[in-house]
Amino acid sequence: MTLIATISLFIGTRSAWTQAMLSHPPVAGVISVCYAGILVSGVLVLTVRSRRALARVDAVVLVLAVTLLVCGYWLNHAGTDEGVLTAQAANEILHGRPVYGQPWPWLFGTPKSGLTKTMYGGADLTYGYPPLTAMLAAPVHAVLHSTAAATVVTTGALIAGAVGLWLLLPVPWRSAATAVCLGFGFLPNYARSGYPAIVALALLVPVVVRWPATGAGGRLGRNGVLRAVCLGAACGAQQLAWFLTPFLLIGLYAVRRGELGARPATAVLARFAGIAALTWVAVNAYCAAQDFSAWLHGMLLPLTQKAILHGQGLMGISYYFTDGSSRLDYYSYASMLLLAGLLAATVLFVRRLGTALTVLPWLAFYLATRSQDGYYLMMTPLWLAAAATVPPSALASAWEPRIPRIPRIPHIPRLTGRPAKAVLAAALVTPALLCAGIAAASPPPLDMTLTAHLTDSARPAVSSVTVRAVNTTGTALTPHFASRTGHSASNWWTITAGPTTLAPHSTAVYVVRPKGGHRALPTSTDQYMYLIAVTGSPMTITTASLGNAAHPPG
Repeated sequence: MTLIATISLFIGTRSAWTQAMLSHPPVAGVISVCYAGILVSGVLVLTVRSRRALARVDAVVLVLAVTLLVCGYWLNHAGTDEGVLTAQAANEILHGRPVYGQPWPWLFGTPKSGLTKTMYGGADLTYGYPPLTAMLAAPVHAVLHSTAAATVVTTGALIAGAVGLWLLLPVPWRSAATAVCLGFGFLPNYARSGYPAIVALALLVPVVVRWPATGAGGRLGRNGVLRAVCLGAACGAQQLAWFLTPFLLIGLYAVRRGELGARPATAVLARFAGIAALTWVAVNAYCAAQDFSAWLHGMLLPLTQKAILHGQGLMGISYYFTDGSSRLDYYSYASMLLLAGLLAATVLFVRRLGTALTVLPWLAFYLATRSQDGYYLMMTPLWLAAAATVPPSALASAWEPRIPRIPRIPHIPRLTGRPAKAVLAAALVTPALLCAGIAAASPPPLDMTLTAHLTDSARPAVSSVTVRAVNTTGTALTPHFASRTGHSASNWWTITAGPTTLAPHSTAVYVVRPKGGHRALPTSTDQYMYLIAVTGSPMTITTASLGNAAHPPG
C-alpha cells in the first residue's frame, strides 16, 4: 500500500514542474526535491524491516503529497465556476448582502468559468450550494479579494481531510488515504477549482470512519456528538452529503436496534439526527433569514434547474449515440426510483450492503440527466474509510426486518432463502431500470432537416442553419438550439426566424445563428458537428448532424 501511494505521487508532477519552470522556478525547485523524496521513499518501502519503520515511511509519503499539493495550488489557484461563485458569495456575506437568487453574469466571461446551461434555453447564473464554504471563505476574502479565497478553503479542507483520514485509519491502510486523497491527482484538481464538495468530504471523514460505533451502548458520547455535528455541517457545505445521510441513518438504526432493541435505538438515532439537523439549521440560519424563498430555491437548484445533459452515465445513449429522446424526464424518474430502491434494499439487507453504504448513494447518479464523474469520484475517500474500518463482523448482529412469506401459488415452486432475497432485491431496482429503458428507447420529438450556410473563408465555418422541424409528438414544444462537437454543448444559438412554440404534429422552418456569427466545422474527417434542439418542459432532445468541413449538410 505504501509503494502504491509513493508511485501515485508521480501523477501530474511533471506538468506542475514544467509550468513552474516557466513562471515560478523556486516552486520547480521544491518539486525537484519532492522527486528525490519519492525515489528515496520507494527504496525505503522495499528495504525497511519493521512495521514501525514502514509507518514512518508512510508519514514521509504523506508529507511529500501535501507538499506537492501546495505547489500545485501555488501554480493554479484561480478556480473554475464553482470557485468563482463561492468567492462571490463570500464577498456578499462579507458585505451583508443576500447570496441566493442573485444573478452574477459577469463571473462567466472566462474560459475556466464554465456556464451551466438549462434545457429552457437559459443558464444558471446564481449560487446553488449551501453556504458553509462561502462562510469559511468570507474572512479569507477580506484579505485576498479574489477567487483564491474560495480555493484556499477547499484546498485546506482537502489537506485536513487527508490528514484526518490518515490518522483515523488503521496503520496498514494509512498510505491508501494518501493515494486516494492526494496522490492520483483528481481530488487536488477539484480542490484547486474551489468545489464546495471537498469541504463536505473532509467533514464526512470522521462521520464514516467506524460509523457502526456511533451510539454504542445507547450513548452518543463526545465522539457521537462530534460526528453528528460534522454530518450537519457537511450537509451545510454541499448537497452530495444529503444523499449519503439517509443510508447512514438506516445503517446506524439497524446496528443499534440489533444491539439495544427498537426503542433505545430510536432514541439514539433521534439524538444523533437532531444534533445534525440543528447544526445544519445553524449553518443556514443567516442566509435563510435574509430571504427564505431565495435560499430554499438555491438549496434545491441542482435538483430543479433542469440543467442540460452532461456526463458519462446512461443518458449518453440519448445524447451521444442516438438521435435523441422525447422522454428525458424518465431518466430523472429512474434516478429517484433507483435511490428509493437502494434505500429499501439497505433496510432489508443491511448486513450485506452496510459495508458498501458509502458507495450505494452514487449509483443513482448514473441514471440521472447530469451524471458527471465528479459525483462519483469526489467521495471515493469515504469508500476507503468504510472499507478499512467497517468489517462485515461489525454488522453481523444488525437488525433486518423479516421478509413476509409469499402465499404459495399452485404449480410454482416457492422461493426461500437466498433466491427469494435475490428476487426481492431485483424487484426493488426494476422500476428504475424500466424508466431508464423508456427514456433511452423513446424516439426524438422532432424530425429535423438541416441546410447549413457557410462563410467564405479558408476554414469552413457555419454562419447559419436553416432547420425544417416536424413535431412528431402530441405536445407543443419550445425548442432551443445549440451545437455540439464533443461532449459539451455550445452557447445557445439565436433563432432569427421561426415560431417560439411548435404546435403538436406541425412543421416549421427555423433559421438559427451561432453566437459570434460563425462556428468552425471540424476539419478532421472522423469528427462531426451536431445541431441539437432541446426543450425544458417536457425535457426532450433532438440531434442532427452538421457534418464536417468535408461533408457539410445541404
